[in-house]
Amino acid sequence: MKIVLNIVGAGHVGRALGHVLADRGGVTVQDVLTRSMASAADAIAFIGGGRAIAAARDLRPAPLWMLAVPDDRIAPAAAMLADLARPLSLRGAVVFHCSGAKASGELAPLAAAGAHVASVHPIRSFADPQAVAQAFAGTFCGVEGDGAALALLAPLLARAGARSVAIDAAAKTVYHAASVFASNYLVTVLDAALRAYRAAGIPEDVARELAAPLAGETLANVLRLGAEGALSGPIARGDTVTVARQQAAVGAWDAPTGALYAALAEATRDLARRKHGANADH
Repeated sequence: MKIVLNIVGAGHVGRALGHVLADRGGVTVQDVLTRSMASAADAIAFIGGGRAIAAARDLRPAPLWMLAVPDDRIAPAAAMLADLARPLSLRGAVVFHCSGAKASGELAPLAAAGAHVASVHPIRSFADPQAVAQAFAGTFCGVEGDGAALALLAPLLARAGARSVAIDAAAKTVYHAASVFASNYLVTVLDAALRAYRAAGIPEDVARELAAPLAGETLANVLRLGAEGALSGPIARGDTVTVARQQAAVGAWDAPTGALYAALAEATRDLARRKHGANADH
């Protein structure tokens, strides 16, 4: 028998995960409450089921709840549901949020009301929720929380094609920072590269073509060999003169990018020392 799910907050993450759980996870989406009836209607159209709800008081009881609201709204949403704990029959229900930065402790009011709480963070970029929903198989999800909550969620995620990874709730912020480094800051670094190419007179479309093999092959090498094994370039070979000249030139062209270069150079020196230390051990 399918498990009934209520969704509070249905932006890109909520609607993509709701669709996947309904399509392949053995879940029936019941009620969807989000910032407006219009957005709730859009969400249920994307998910393929459910009822748009105008206010929390209209929600019906369910054994499973997903809070896919922004990080700063998790605690208020949990408090709102806790105030309705009795009519919503939350004792024994499983409630999870989807934040990568906040731990399941944000749901403490619901735990106090007798719910089992957890967090499930799909490690994907949700800029295109349709693409994520269509290619969700193999997606890693960082999970932590009550044993009873995870016992229900793990098989649902597995049926949906996800691969659950247990994380330490106390290190949740550092865990999320890892995803930011791997995704958001990678974009920032590539933006610096493209702007620098353009400063050298190269058109944007050609700059992207120049960056593509460097970025693509480097990423592949990091994932295959590890960061130390993948590191090459002037810092790895100890060419301090070239690094100093580049840093000065970039700073003269654009001071903020020069500061970024300097910070990355210092971090890369540490990586190079680890690389050479590992090589010396062998």
